[in-house]
Amino acid sequence: MVEELLRFLDLRPGGRYLDLTLGGGGHARKILERAPTASLVGVDRDASTLAATAAELAGFGERFTALHAPYDRADEAAAAAGVAGFDGAFQGALLDLGISSLQLDDAERGLSFERDGSLDMRMDRSVGETAAELLGRVSERELADLLFRFGDETRSRAIARALVERRRHAPVRRTLELADLVERAVGGRRGSRIHPATRTFQALRMAVNDEIGGLERVLAKVASWLAPDGRLAVLSFHSGEDRIVKRSLRAAAAAGEFELLTRKPIEPGAVEVEANPRARSAKLRAARRLAAGAVGDERRDQRRDNG
Repeated sequence: MVEELLRFLDLRPGGRYLDLTLGGGGHARKILERAPTASLVGVDRDASTLAATAAELAGFGERFTALHAPYDRADEAAAAAGVAGFDGAFQGALLDLGISSLQLDDAERGLSFERDGSLDMRMDRSVGETAAELLGRVSERELADLLFRFGDETRSRAIARALVERRRHAPVRRTLELADLVERAVGGRRGSRIHPATRTFQALRMAVNDEIGGLERVLAKVASWLAPDGRLAVLSFHSGEDRIVKRSLRAAAAAGEFELLTRKPIEPGAVEVEANPRARSAKLRAARRLAAGAVGDERRDQRRDNG
């Protein structure tokens, strides 16, 4: 959904843009190519991915700045690094909440149930507990709740019961071990194209990285990082994330911070899903930052028009 995202960002010559989920740099590259005099700050909590992408984008020179931080703490990292722009100077900001192919394809990140690797799942491998450590400490009830909340997993109790039973004998430390255990716990694939461990892996990843908490925090901050008329575009891949984005943007619109550009989320078409199956659950929402007093002015105009 790159074209839709760029359309909502409304790229402008000389604009400053903020990619809060830099990943492999696909969106950042498109922005810098489409707006040749624009500059962009790319944020990522994954140091190795950030370094690789920064090297790929080095040809843009001073127009691109890399910043190592979780997206909800980008302003703090920018202040520490002397990076300007987090004081209402950005013309656009984007959040792509899906994991990058660089991370998914690295077996040792532990994010894929299709490759054997350490059950890590941390986006920033220098801090926090791994998925294996989390699985080793939470209770059966906590685990079932986690799988249901973050993964929409309807068989969460059966999976949690099987995991707790397994750890009584030996901890689960490898991705294929976990995938096999989940598949057996739910009774196999039953003809589904989607692997039965998909939701479990998603839920654990989101819990390990506090993705819901981080999203709530960044959405509470991002309006202050945008200039008046600046655009925000958020691409989510999980129903819980989309609900948070929807509620947050509607609340900000009611408070006079944003004008909603999407009343309903934009979803990928059949052609895009066929070309990129990972996009099948994508939802795009966008909003425009209002200048102070803009909402009050609009309401006064409306009252005058109504007589």
